[in-house]
Amino acid sequence: MNVLTPLLEKFFIFHQIFNKIFLRFITDFASLCLQNMGDSGFNKFQFSIDRGGTFTDVFAKCPNGKTRVMKLLSVDPNNYADAPTEAIRRILEEETGTKMPPSKPIDTSEIDFIRMGTTVATNALLERKGERMALAITKGFKDLLYIGNQSRPKIFDLKIEIPDVLYEELVEVDERIILHQKHCELGLNEPIRGEHTDEKLHVTQEVDEVTLRKDLQSVLDKGIKSLAVVLMHSYLYPNHERKVGEIATEMGFTQVSLSSVVMPMVKIVSRGFTACVDAYLTPCIKQYLNGFQSGFDENLKDVKLLFMQSDGGLTPVDKFTGSKAILSGPAGGVVGYALTAYSDENKLPVIGFDMGGTSTDVSRYAGQYEHIFETTTAGVTIQAPQLDINTVAAGGGSMLFFRSGLFVVGPESAGAHPGPACYKKGGPLTVTDANLCLGRLLPSHFPKIFGPKENEALDIAVTRQKFTEMTKEVNQFMKSQNSSHTQLSIEEVAMGFIEVANESMCRPIRALTQAKGHDTSRHVLACFGGAGGQHACAIARSLGMSKVYIHKYSGILSAYGMALADVVHEAQTPALCEYSKENVSSIDSQLESLIKQCTEELLSQGFKEDQINCEPFLNLKYDGTDCALMCSPQGTMMKRNTSTHGDFLATFTSRYKTEFGFIIPGRKVMVEDIRVRGTANYGVGDENKKEKSGKPPRIETTTKCYFTGGSKDTKVYLLEDLYSDHTITGPAIIIDKNSTILVEPDCTAVITDEGDICITIGDGIHKKVDTELDSIQLSIFSHRFMSIAEQMGRILQRTSISTNIKERLDFSCALFDPDGGLVSNAPHIPVHLGAMQEAVQYQMRALGDDLKEGDHILSNHPCAGGSHLPDLTVITPVFHPSKSKPIFFVANRGHHADIGGLVPGSMPPNSKSIHEEGAVFISFKLVKDGIFQEKQVSKILKTPVKKIPGCSGTRNLHDNLADLRAQVAANQRGIKLVTELIDYYGLEVVQAYMKHIQENAEVAVRDMLKDIAQKNKEKYNSSTGLTTLESEDFLDDGSCIKLKIELDGGKGTALIDFTGTGSMVHGNLNAPRAVTLSALIYCLRCMVGYDVPLNQGCLAPVKVNIPKWSLLDPIEDAAVIGGNTLTSQRITDVVFRAFQTCAASQGCMNNVTFGDAKVGYYETIAGGAGAGPTWHGRSGVHTHMTNTRITDPEILERRYAVILQRFHLNPSTGGHGRYKGGDGVRREILFRKDLVLSVLCERRVFSPYGMAGGQPGAKGQNLLIRHNGPMINLGGKNTLDVHAGDVFRLLSPGGGGYGTAEDENSEPSEAKRRKLENDGNSTNHEFVPRGSIYEYQQTQQAH
Repeated sequence: MNVLTPLLEKFFIFHQIFNKIFLRFITDFASLCLQNMGDSGFNKFQFSIDRGGTFTDVFAKCPNGKTRVMKLLSVDPNNYADAPTEAIRRILEEETGTKMPPSKPIDTSEIDFIRMGTTVATNALLERKGERMALAITKGFKDLLYIGNQSRPKIFDLKIEIPDVLYEELVEVDERIILHQKHCELGLNEPIRGEHTDEKLHVTQEVDEVTLRKDLQSVLDKGIKSLAVVLMHSYLYPNHERKVGEIATEMGFTQVSLSSVVMPMVKIVSRGFTACVDAYLTPCIKQYLNGFQSGFDENLKDVKLLFMQSDGGLTPVDKFTGSKAILSGPAGGVVGYALTAYSDENKLPVIGFDMGGTSTDVSRYAGQYEHIFETTTAGVTIQAPQLDINTVAAGGGSMLFFRSGLFVVGPESAGAHPGPACYKKGGPLTVTDANLCLGRLLPSHFPKIFGPKENEALDIAVTRQKFTEMTKEVNQFMKSQNSSHTQLSIEEVAMGFIEVANESMCRPIRALTQAKGHDTSRHVLACFGGAGGQHACAIARSLGMSKVYIHKYSGILSAYGMALADVVHEAQTPALCEYSKENVSSIDSQLESLIKQCTEELLSQGFKEDQINCEPFLNLKYDGTDCALMCSPQGTMMKRNTSTHGDFLATFTSRYKTEFGFIIPGRKVMVEDIRVRGTANYGVGDENKKEKSGKPPRIETTTKCYFTGGSKDTKVYLLEDLYSDHTITGPAIIIDKNSTILVEPDCTAVITDEGDICITIGDGIHKKVDTELDSIQLSIFSHRFMSIAEQMGRILQRTSISTNIKERLDFSCALFDPDGGLVSNAPHIPVHLGAMQEAVQYQMRALGDDLKEGDHILSNHPCAGGSHLPDLTVITPVFHPSKSKPIFFVANRGHHADIGGLVPGSMPPNSKSIHEEGAVFISFKLVKDGIFQEKQVSKILKTPVKKIPGCSGTRNLHDNLADLRAQVAANQRGIKLVTELIDYYGLEVVQAYMKHIQENAEVAVRDMLKDIAQKNKEKYNSSTGLTTLESEDFLDDGSCIKLKIELDGGKGTALIDFTGTGSMVHGNLNAPRAVTLSALIYCLRCMVGYDVPLNQGCLAPVKVNIPKWSLLDPIEDAAVIGGNTLTSQRITDVVFRAFQTCAASQGCMNNVTFGDAKVGYYETIAGGAGAGPTWHGRSGVHTHMTNTRITDPEILERRYAVILQRFHLNPSTGGHGRYKGGDGVRREILFRKDLVLSVLCERRVFSPYGMAGGQPGAKGQNLLIRHNGPMINLGGKNTLDVHAGDVFRLLSPGGGGYGTAEDENSEPSEAKRRKLENDGNSTNHEFVPRGSIYEYQQTQQAH
């Protein structure tokens, strides 16, 4: 034994030495392998972080393959200065065992990369806390970004709130570039070629450097060192912007954002906003990044620091800018579900559903990221590639209301402070409270971070107390409507709010999918975010989806997505040419140049060529349209005249056909922009597989949960205790560290090999609904009826062909009950609100039993409920086997660009008869016995009224017929959707809820009328029991609109009597009765002050008396084009004056048309809004019965023979008062050739009135300045020839002031007033909408 001991000791020593050598060899070999794999750094820590507004989420990959997940409060100054830094410190300390004091910079030797998404930029934009900045813009356009597109975001808000511009100071740059036009007669200097295209330009004014330096120094003297430079047509000719940038940098500006660099795309307004965002936010980002980097050794010198951009790609820290940072956080979530929930095998597209505290983000992935290139966030239009993430108003913190019989969820949010009622900080009832009340959230599994001292558990007691109070209110209301109403329990009320919230979230998902021709049910619902798991099953079931996918990291999916994301570099240049044989080689050359640029940039970041992929895109559109699609090529070059990169045209036609239902053979396809997206990846995910347990899943506990039909025993599981051989049958709750997932009855959850949750959705229990009024079902049917009208609109937009309907979305779709009463209408274009109901009821009276199944009636005549002739209405009766008469009607009204008449556009300013305004239809069967009557309708459209000299038939029959077919298709969609609703609920139930919805609107209006009567006690007449309100106003020709309102405050009714109104006129200011009713509904909705269903119930408490053959009810042949656009505005002025609601707005649409035999242009121009009891009027905005967007100046000059010389506010034209009226605008157009100009305007004689002592706004004026000749006052209505060199100047009216100004000199300036109003709104918890759905809605309301 003693002999062997030394030998054994030597053996053990040798063994230890061998192990060390072998371990070193393995380590070195592994390191060498990793280097050969692209130095991906798998032997170091890799951090992916989403720094959100409330929480910071972290996904970390450790050198040993272990993964770490962490969630910290984003702001916790008592414990750390920066959440991402603290998370990295904690994980490194815990995993390495090395102490890292918070006071010292973190050792970075063990860190490979840090990837981060941040809301720093978004929050600074929302809260208007970015860098102080100035704007340098072409002279004459100083207020262009303030005016924007001149539309208001919420058409029923009299206090027009638009987030303020970002710049604090403004510099007008004396310079000008003019596009070359072949037929221009101005004699401009010799043209030059643009930098990026072959397009010719005229430099008519070089930069005035002397004045510029003086103005910039003035800005610097105020301490502002950030500058956005936005010059006309700089996307083609950036030299002037470069010159301004060089001077500004030389003078000491530290941030200069040139619009031609930030985003070189046409449209100065969008490009200008984008440059401002860049100048406003980039310094904030740099400041945050400097602070973040200072927390590490050598400022992270040798660590790859990457940031997520809005387009879903990562970029190095030094290239991360404000204009590309808005969706930095949410983009990570889209990447996360796209790369985990989408299967290349079944290619089933995925809907991303990210439900947070304030709102819900909805997006779609079908093998490619869906980008949009122009969207609005917080009132700022940004022109940059962004993932199409749609934010809708329903989150865990969305507040719950019971209003006039309706269950309402949001859009107001409780925010983090005070938060939901259960947070014990005095907050309101929210969606979170409803889930808690129903047993779907378990307080025992939440940390004790609530209460005033943030050390208590969720409080279900206060939630139940508040729901008890609300349930009492609901039951009292229902009892007042129906004495036999069955009392609801607090659980039924809470469940009702959950159902309404779910339906409100289903609507945007339907819109997102059906807008592009996709079947909603053929999608997987990928759920993530803290609150979504409680709603996913119900939403999937409602949408007809069969699968819900919830990733194991769903609570931090944005952070995980950053670990998977590509590093991206994009390059783009304008093209502005036809996609043709002659141009393909030039396009390919530019693509190759951009590919080289992207490749070199990614190579410089350390990637190898085989890691880099460059994808080419062309932004294509049909000539003469605005709807461009960013297209990648199909396959490779397969035929002549095709790019060497593949067939872009095939992609364009395929996508156009899918999204819009047709293509336009023979029409040129134009290339707007050329773009390349370069990507490279060394991202890593969690490849660890979930083990099988071989045992049944462990039940943590069993609780009671409320579902449709009552409470059920519900098993509770912890996700960490579940394995890949486990199947969970609903009802069940699965609790993760960061979320709670509800598996509803008749649903089954399976744990996948990766540890994710895949839920199969069953049919569930269908709640029986009868004809008796139920407030919960009323709210749900309200959403369903509106959804039907919205989906009709989507079909109409997709299948129409004209710019007016497809791109300007100038249409309305509606659903009507068996009596022709309006049930739902979308969108809410003011002049259409009540008019279509009159049109449907006219056809019922006129055709009676001649209304047959398969008929589609075409009508536009004012006597038949029309507004003006270009608005063609298609009405379809719907029949049921059990009924002999129609069971409901669907209809839509679309504005056709031309239907004949005296002038192109069918809007003659001096028409005296309706037949001078175009083709007339009263009760024409467009479809009869299922056959489209193309021959007959074409004959009417093409045949002018021969007895009227100068009249023409339609000038674009092809578009008329295509749009009429689209209108028929939209009605067919509406029929299908309502029929499905009837199949599910039964005919009697659906018709009963049509009536209930109308009665609900009636209740809201009655309540408002009672309130107004109460506020006007001094006008109460005890002998009649009525409160009388009166007002009058005048059109510029002296015609009076007189109004007397008699309110019965007890019943909530009103007699609205226009007796005394002037007689019809020998002109076109006559307003059809339907237009008058639309104006009334608009006014009533504005005064109600919150969303109510807009239907015939709004007028049920109101009796309207309009004298026959008066200005507001003319004979059948009277001209009406001005009545629709001008008199309608005066009607609203008169109504608001009677109710003493607010001062008059500009009272005019300022209609301007110009053109010749080949081309015509029509625009309406903004003015000042009236002030009210608590607000200043907005300047340079459209008001009341119109909300039309104005054409971007660069587009205007590109398409028409004009130069826009000025477009800015006209100072001091708003009426003075305690609250000042908004200013009008000044717009000057220089004509480049001989054209015909027409103006149709009001408020040129009578000023917009002030109220309560406020002063009137300034009158408008139309002036023509002849070239080398006199200035001519055109008056309000005129048509005349203009010549090259003539200038048209329009000064629009201002809005009236409100209240007596105590001290005229103390009134704040326009800029200061905006600042004060903005500061007052800083605590608003309303969600901020965004995405393609929001853009669609805003465009629809812009009429």
